[in-house]
Amino acid sequence: MTRSRIRAFLCAMVVVMVPVPAVLAPPSALVVACSATLAMAAALSRWPYRGITLARAASLVTVVSFAVALVYQGRHQFVGLWLPVEMCALLLLLGRVVRRLPGWQAAVIGTSLGIAITVELPLRLTLRMPNPTAETSILVCFMSFFPVAVVAGIALYLRSLDDRRVRAVARARRAQRLDVARDLHDFVAHEVTGIVLEAQAAQLADQDPEGARALAVRVEEAGLRALASMDHMVGALRDPDERAAAEPPPTRMYGLADLPDLVGRFSATGGIPAELQRAEEPADDRSGAPDSDPNGERPEKPAGTLPREIESTAYAVVLEALTNVRRHAPSATRVLVSTVRTAGPALEVSVVDDGGDRRDRPQALTGKDRPGGGTGLIGLAERVEALGGTLTTGRHGKGWQVRAVLPVPNAQTGTTVGPDSPSRAVTP
Repeated sequence: MTRSRIRAFLCAMVVVMVPVPAVLAPPSALVVACSATLAMAAALSRWPYRGITLARAASLVTVVSFAVALVYQGRHQFVGLWLPVEMCALLLLLGRVVRRLPGWQAAVIGTSLGIAITVELPLRLTLRMPNPTAETSILVCFMSFFPVAVVAGIALYLRSLDDRRVRAVARARRAQRLDVARDLHDFVAHEVTGIVLEAQAAQLADQDPEGARALAVRVEEAGLRALASMDHMVGALRDPDERAAAEPPPTRMYGLADLPDLVGRFSATGGIPAELQRAEEPADDRSGAPDSDPNGERPEKPAGTLPREIESTAYAVVLEALTNVRRHAPSATRVLVSTVRTAGPALEVSVVDDGGDRRDRPQALTGKDRPGGGTGLIGLAERVEALGGTLTTGRHGKGWQVRAVLPVPNAQTGTTVGPDSPSRAVTP
């Protein structure tokens, strides 16, 4: 057994043993036994547990403890039997509350627990004793104050150490990020300065085609090196423990209908032919719609049949993949972008390049660093996984493939397309 399981087993045994004496006691003793058992369980359990936080558990224990003091009508001997157990549990719970909870919650719930330990528990016993006196109640309450003060002081000290440690880590991380930011400025500024100088030199005199081509290659290599430096530096700045902050939604939501324009712009500006293929819905549509109109033509499926977040994510996958092709595979001769509705139902988006002929390209720009990249694919993978999908990247022959599978709610699709369903290629 692991240490965590051993700890859980021992804690469970302690909690189970608390109400055992109630078997031999009158039914009224179950009231104080249940209160002590609940307090011990809350003090020894790990929180949060299935949506129940430490604050909720401590609040429930405090309310139950005060309620028991009001409703219990049994003998004081049974109160004295379970009072030490409940007091120890409440002290342990007080320490966890003061150390772990946020400021206002720690103050409110911690104060309530302190009152329960110093006032409610002692009075629950002394007021039910034969011939109770005010002096006895005050003395017991005063004696109960000392363990509360000790536990609260230790918890506050540990809380200050935790806060100091967090601040120290934040300062060290900030200093490291400032150093990385300065390095980023130096590296990128160096490459950009070289690009500017090359452009200025090109304006001084006319150059032959070979010289112009060599100049363009040098400018391209400098730009790729600047992008690679930026990727590595931004990767170091990325916080692995936190997700990217939510950005406000764009004014226009791009979707599948915008893919032809995106692929067309990529082919026109990048010099790499790109082709878009779409798989149509199967002919036996479950919605009962006719396969063709009276003129014998298949009616177009209305736009917007997929959720907006699915379409915008599919567009983002294609955009990021085409950007990476332009940066990491400039010698590619063909790029295939495909969208297909698969069984599940799901939408499969794939971008594949053939890699091209790398013999005339520097290996460091198009070869070994291909799997690297920046944080674009990392953020994209988080976005796809948030929708319940998967994003995979890897070698595909001599080229590279980016493939995303996005599950589609049944209510939005009505039908699905399996891998063997007929499809028709559409090329913009």
